[in-house]
Amino acid sequence: MTLALTLLATLSAALFAGAALYINLAEHPARLELDTRSAAAQWAPSYRRATWMQAPLALVSLGAGLGAAALGAGVGWAIAALLVGAVVPFTFIGIMPTNRALLAPGRDLGSAATRALLVRWGRLHAVRSALSLAATFVDLWLLAHP
Repeated sequence: MTLALTLLATLSAALFAGAALYINLAEHPARLELDTRSAAAQWAPSYRRATWMQAPLALVSLGAGLGAAALGAGVGWAIAALLVGAVVPFTFIGIMPTNRALLAPGRDLGSAATRALLVRWGRLHAVRSALSLAATFVDLWLLAHP
C-alpha cells in the first residue's frame, strides 16, 4: 500500500507540475502576445478548465503523500505532500483576488489595468509551478533513495 501511495503522490505531483509549467512557459506567454482584450477573453475559459484538472491533482498528491508518510514511508513524503498541497491555500489567498478582479463583471478587458492583472497572475501562478516542481523533485528523490 505504501508503494502505491508513493507512486500516486509522485505521479499526481508531476502531472500538476507539468501542467503548471506548461501554463507558465507556453500558454500564458503566448496569451500575453495577444492584445489585452483577447488575452483576457482567452484567460477566463482556460483558467476555469485548468482549475478542474489541477486542483484534484494537488489534493491527490497531498493525500497520497501524507498517507504514505503515516504508513511509515518517512517524513520526506509528508514534506513533499505539504509542498504540493500548499498550492491550494496559496491559490485561495494569493491568486484568487487577482482571479476575481479579472472575472469581475463589467471589467474593461482592453484596459491597462487588465493587462497588469494578467501579468500579475502569471507571476503568482509561477509560485504554484515552483511549489509543485519542488514536491515532484522531492518525491522522485525519495523514490530513488528509499
